[in-house]
Amino acid sequence: MTLQEMIDKLKADERNQDYTARGIGPIFQIHEKAKILIIGQAPGKKVEESGIPFHDKSGEKLMAWMGIDSDTFYSQAISIMPMDFYYPGKAKTGDKAPRRFIAAEYHQALRQLMPEIEMTILIGNYAMKYYLKGRMERNLTETVRHYQDYLPDYFPIVHPSPLNFRWQAKNPWFEADVVPALQQRVYTLLK
Repeated sequence: MTLQEMIDKLKADERNQDYTARGIGPIFQIHEKAKILIIGQAPGKKVEESGIPFHDKSGEKLMAWMGIDSDTFYSQAISIMPMDFYYPGKAKTGDKAPRRFIAAEYHQALRQLMPEIEMTILIGNYAMKYYLKGRMERNLTETVRHYQDYLPDYFPIVHPSPLNFRWQAKNPWFEADVVPALQQRVYTLLK
C-alpha cells in the first residue's frame, strides 16, 4: 500500500469522519529514506491547526533534546508516526489518550514504508507500552533511566511537553545523562 493510499484509507475510516469533515487529515511525517522514527502520543490542538507534527513548544524541546534544528527535524531523515494521527481532544488533565485502533490497524503498514529506520524514539507511556510490550521497567521513569536496555532499536524518553517540568525537575539525570546519549545516537545515525 502506498502512502497516499494509507492517507485515503485513514480519511475514509468512519472513526475519523469528524476530522475529515472538518478538513483535517492524518498528522504524521513518513519518509521512505528516514533513519529515525519518532513515535509520540498524539497531535495537540496547536499541531492540529497547523497540520505539522511537533509544531509547538514540545517540538522545540524535542529538537533540542535530539540536538538538531528544524530543517533536520522536518527532513527526509526523520519520520514521525504518533500513536494517534489526530488530536483526541481535552481531558480533565491534559489531552485525552490516543485512540487505540490507530496504532493497532495502521502502524505496521506505515512502518513497512520506512525500511531504513535504524532507531525508534518512543515518547511517553503510550508508545512505550505498545512497542516494548512487557519489556518496560516498573514505570516510565525507570524505563527511561534504563534506555540502554532497548538500544539499538528503541530509545525511550519522557514527553517533551512544557507540562512535564515537574518530572524533569525531579529527575535531573535525564538532561544530564540521557539527553547527551540521545544526541550522540542521533548524530551518529544522521551523519
